Amino acid sequence: MSLPPAAPSRQLKHRRQIDVQVFARGNGLWEVDALLIDTKTRVANMAEGPRPAGTPIHDMLLRLVVNEKLDILEAGSETRWMPYTGVCNQHGDPQGDAYGRLVGLNLLQDFRKRLRERLGGIQGCTHITELAQVLPTAVVQAFAGEVIDTRGLSDGASRPFQIDRCHALRSDGEVVRLHHPRWYHAPETATSADLTQSRFERASEEPR
Repeated sequence: MSLPPAAPSRQLKHRRQIDVQVFARGNGLWEVDALLIDTKTRVANMAEGPRPAGTPIHDMLLRLVVNEKLDILEAGSETRWMPYTGVCNQHGDPQGDAYGRLVGLNLLQDFRKRLRERLGGIQGCTHITELAQVLPTAVVQAFAGEVIDTRGLSDGASRPFQIDRCHALRSDGEVVRLHHPRWYHAPETATSADLTQSRFERASEEPR
């Protein structure tokens, strides 16, 4: 399906920017900064008064510290701009910032499910929780070729994580055959029994 053409007269009304940066911290630790900013091209009438065009409606930062197994060792958030000043950023608990509850999770082990369990709905902020959902693939991309062997060529390597995760990298596809031949599996061909069964099923569906 081709991209729908952009209308010549369209007008930008709202922009959401999501920026994820991953930093090597040393000693096998990494910092992940995920930023979400919402702005409008017009004055926004907020509960506390008008907010000029271009001034953020949301400006939120989520930071994780992870190890090379993608375990979350530290986590916290900061809300700089919000619709309800002094309220939106009070998603705490007796231990402090609610997003500290991410500590102990692993980005590759049911992360999104456990995120929703710990911080879904009124337990956290809609936007920060939504932002956190992009982190597994972003961190894996940062680790690719540096922490994670994406080619699977070394002795004893396991199958590269990306195989069978998208249509281009299906294990019986051309990309895997050319670039990951060790992990390629030829497409299964229909047997004569399969073909006979298929012909029988088609014949039985024909009107009599």
